[in-house]
Amino acid sequence: MTTLREELRDVHPGRQGLGVGLAIGVTIPGLLLRFLHPELPHPEEALILGVAIVGAAFLLSWAAEVAQLDISAGLAIAVLAFIAVLPEYAVDMVFAWKGGNAVQAYGAACHPPGAPGETACSLALANMTGANRLLIGIGWSLVVLLAWFRSRTRPSGRLTEIRLDRPHAVEVSFLALATLYSLSLPLKGSITLLDAAVLVGIFAAYTWRISRAPAEEPHLVGPARLIGTFRVRRRRLSVLGMFLFAAAVIVACAEPFADSLVQTGRQLGISEFLLVQWLAPLASEAPELLVAGLYAWRLNTNAGLGTLVSSKVNQWTLLVGTLPIVFALASSGAAGLPIDAHQREEILLTAAQSFFALAVLASLSISVREALMLFTLFWAQFIIGAVVPESAGGLERIIVSGAYLVLGLVLFVRQAPLIGSLLRDGLRTSYETLNARSGSEGP
Repeated sequence: MTTLREELRDVHPGRQGLGVGLAIGVTIPGLLLRFLHPELPHPEEALILGVAIVGAAFLLSWAAEVAQLDISAGLAIAVLAFIAVLPEYAVDMVFAWKGGNAVQAYGAACHPPGAPGETACSLALANMTGANRLLIGIGWSLVVLLAWFRSRTRPSGRLTEIRLDRPHAVEVSFLALATLYSLSLPLKGSITLLDAAVLVGIFAAYTWRISRAPAEEPHLVGPARLIGTFRVRRRRLSVLGMFLFAAAVIVACAEPFADSLVQTGRQLGISEFLLVQWLAPLASEAPELLVAGLYAWRLNTNAGLGTLVSSKVNQWTLLVGTLPIVFALASSGAAGLPIDAHQREEILLTAAQSFFALAVLASLSISVREALMLFTLFWAQFIIGAVVPESAGGLERIIVSGAYLVLGLVLFVRQAPLIGSLLRDGLRTSYETLNARSGSEGP
């Protein structure tokens, strides 16, 4: 087994230091735009601010990886996954806050009478559903397919599936709890504070459970590997400085980025809903997808997929759960974040995708065929939507949701004997026992 000391021999200070410098450098135009307020077209504003958030997200990702040297392994994975999606949280909170203000000002319509475009409430849910679906449809499948391609020259043969170590039953079990609860959300007219309590409670229980994992040496890649070679004091100060700087950039740029993205859609005649649902999450989660891809390229598939599964737990619990809390604070009331008909279909599609992905991962493995199914079904909505007439509004989301649910049920039935032991291991079994069983063939 490769030790951290051996891994850190492969350090290229010039190249890896340049990566940190570039990440910092691309944030500067965004900060100048934020505080100097020059007159620029909205598309240019969105690009500059979006790139600044991407740069900050890279800094957060590297700092979180290095922080694993100083905190327990399980907690480090949870912290890494949470911090990596922090930019996504920031943008979504902006829309939830604006939605609360709109409801306070205009009532349940969440919009000025006769005003064009999507409501802020709708955009908050759009950003959340897009982020969750990207993570599985692109992220999970990316790890498997990259590992399959990279292993083509292995003497032992090409990888046709990747497996998670047994301790990852914890993430999968808590994802199961969140997913089962999320299937009730499309049946509601709003995401309420009760929903928030349940989902944030699941996240809190997950964090407590995973914090009990024993410490182990992390696998550092890219600039994180360089920072990991620093002496303890310098390393910790570097990590703290990167955290603080990146967080400041994200806080400063999140609101103007959200505003410029909406205005760009209106100016160019592009649906602001689509821009917020796909472009914003893609920008904020690019570093996390890149880190997972690097792990897969190095055939460290357990770390790559494990990080993305943990991120999915975070987004499906904490992100969804905090939206109605922020909305309630902004609206000065206890009403839930409203769900319109379109958003109900989007939430159904997102919950159905999570259900299918959970069924795939019940064996703690994903095959190349299953990864292709995740990838294909992710794009199916857009392909079907291109041929379905607009008058059938939302039919493509219903069709794909049904496909996810049916396929998920088939997989769960086939793997029924595995479910009990998976949940028992994920919710109760000690990490010592799970680690001892990591080499077993199945759950």
